[in-house]
Formats: sequence, C-alpha cells, structure tokens
Amino acid sequence: MASSSSTLSISSSSTLVDTKAPRHSAASSPQCVTLPTLPPPPVQSQNRPGKTTAYCRKIARNVTAMATGEAPAEVATTEFPEIVKTVQEAWEKVEDKYAVSSLAVAAAVALWGSTGLISAIDRLPLVPGVLELVGIGYTGWFAYKNLVFKPDREALTQKIKDTYKDIIGSG
Repeated sequence: MASSSSTLSISSSSTLVDTKAPRHSAASSPQCVTLPTLPPPPVQSQNRPGKTTAYCRKIARNVTAMATGEAPAEVATTEFPEIVKTVQEAWEKVEDKYAVSSLAVAAAVALWGSTGLISAIDRLPLVPGVLELVGIGYTGWFAYKNLVFKPDREALTQKIKDTYKDIIGSG
C-alpha cells in the first residue's frame, strides 16, 4: 500500500498531532478546534488468505454446532422441505414449461402494476376513506348474512368444502 503523506508525531501530552495539518492558535479562532487525522489502517498480510478464510469457516461451523448442542460435524447436510420436493416434482411433470414460465412472469408484472395502481388510488383525497367504509360495510353484511345464524354458517361451511373438493379433487 502507499505510505502516508503526512507525518505523525507524539507530543508530550501523549496525543497524536498531524504535523502537516494547519494549526490555529486559540487567540485567532476560539470556537474552532481542530482534531488530528487518523493514521491509515494497518496493512494486513496477504500471504495466506485462503487458509485464513477456511479456518474462519471451520470456527463458525463449530460455534454454530456448539450453540445448537450438536457434535461438530464436517458439513451438515440440509434436507429440502417437503414443499420444495413437491414443487420440483410438479415442475418435472409440466410439458409446456415455456407457457408456465410466461404465465408466471405475466402474473408478476400484473401484481407489480396493480400495486402501482392501488398506491396511486391511495394518494387521491377522500378515496381511501370511502373505500375503507365500503370494506367495513361489506364485512358487516357478510358476517350478518353468513356467520350470525347456525344454518347460514353450516351452508357457508358446506360451500367452502365443496369448492375445496372442486379445486383439489376428491381424492
């Protein structure tokens, strides 16, 4: 690395003083106080970066293992969650991967666009308050129509189960 251009010296009060920095006397500007500049950071040796990194990783693994109460292992194998395996199997069964990928991208763009539209509507005066009142009113109406009385609750539960069977399949 390059050497420092200013020389530092230690004064009798054991503070670092930059000899190249301009000095202001207390009589000329009593409100201004100059602080000495910090010395450059020490140069680290670059002779063994790979060994140091590997050693730090090994220490980190051991610390993690000790924190969890496990015996330190060389490398812990991680199992994928069941949902990941299910998604991978479903993706392998898909015949037209291009169409599915295109639909996923289109869905992401539609979500991004609808987020922008909703934030633009939210910035309009009075509209958010009116929409909030509409939402509260609809929630009250839905609760009264479907949740207050027992026969209505049973009909709603049956309708949800039928819709679930239609989507998932009965079997």
